[in-house]
Amino acid sequence: MLRPIFIALIVLAGATAAGAQLVPRLPALPIEVPGLPAARGLADDVLRAPSNAARMLDQARRAAIAQLVRDNPGRIALDPNGFPARAGEVVIDDPKDDVIAAAVAKGYRVIERGDVLGVGFVRLAVPGERSLPSAIKEIRKLGGEVSADQLHMPSGAMDGHPAPAGAGDGTLIGVIDGGVAGAARSVGFATGAPRDNDHATAVASLIGGSGNVRGGLPGARIASADVYGNDPAGGNATAIAKALGWMVQQRVSVVTISLVGPANPLLAKVAAAAQARGLVIVAAVGNNGPAAPPGFPASYPGVIAVTGVDGRNRALIEAGRASHLDYAAPGADMLAAGISGRVFRVRGTSFAAPLVAATIARFYPSPSPAAVGVALKRVDAIARDLGPRGPDKIFGRGLVCGDCRTPAN
Repeated sequence: MLRPIFIALIVLAGATAAGAQLVPRLPALPIEVPGLPAARGLADDVLRAPSNAARMLDQARRAAIAQLVRDNPGRIALDPNGFPARAGEVVIDDPKDDVIAAAVAKGYRVIERGDVLGVGFVRLAVPGERSLPSAIKEIRKLGGEVSADQLHMPSGAMDGHPAPAGAGDGTLIGVIDGGVAGAARSVGFATGAPRDNDHATAVASLIGGSGNVRGGLPGARIASADVYGNDPAGGNATAIAKALGWMVQQRVSVVTISLVGPANPLLAKVAAAAQARGLVIVAAVGNNGPAAPPGFPASYPGVIAVTGVDGRNRALIEAGRASHLDYAAPGADMLAAGISGRVFRVRGTSFAAPLVAATIARFYPSPSPAAVGVALKRVDAIARDLGPRGPDKIFGRGLVCGDCRTPAN
């Protein structure tokens, strides 16, 4: 039997041993899960027992979600499928006036009505003590395509505090996350946003590089959309949808999203609309393990889904899954930039996604729907095949930016 020890890196909780400020605020890690070894990196004996590791990671994911709800009563609740969402709110996409009127007659209140890239939506406050599942069921009976406003979790962990992203004058690459320190352009879609955030700044530092830490596209500029701010229920689907709309307005060609959550109809439609306008969306598959449900936005059609590998090019044992997989990139045994030139370790698919985004942007510097296919073929041509010959479910079409890792000794 595997010896009991703490899980050092479960990025669902987005916390670190050093207590770095990550969002949303989930239970501090390490989480004690008997039977799963780790400590700094995941031990080799876990790699020899992947089914056990997957089960333990899924248990930790569920425990973290339950703790998140307990810590934020009245702010966060569970949707009908057990995913965390904004409490007391539902979202109808492409709403019809008669459905809204019928909902209002039953006591619902319109919080916001808007449009993102031609996709209309309305946010409704749920009346009284009605639960999210019962509210969703009621609105569906009225004929509305309704969902909870589910939360998306950061997919990486780190030791230390990252420095501001280096100021470049190159291609503009988007980061939807918390706020990026030193970003060329910034906007907020949550209470208290934009607000510099450790996780987001670390992601951005791996795009343009900083100090002795290599980035995938040195000199790149960052367009930062903060979907968290200081809101415990930040990172919701509506905020991410608005952020995608802003990226299109800024004429960003490639955006990276190192967040993971469940499928959401509004976000799915906005992601499709953004892609139709030439925005390439790159997303991490998450770190909830292979037993967890498929992660989104990585699983939406056309989104570039990215997993991570360690310093020996082995797939991260904690890497989640998506409905498809495009590329792998370094996601462990690597460094990112720290304050005053310090460096620190990072681990997770969060840090693989920006390396892929930077590589794509090298061949796709400005949005043009007709040019996306050609750019991706150029990325395919330089991707290093790992595992079985050809595309596979573990590494996708191959390893991208393998020499971008700054090794952690």
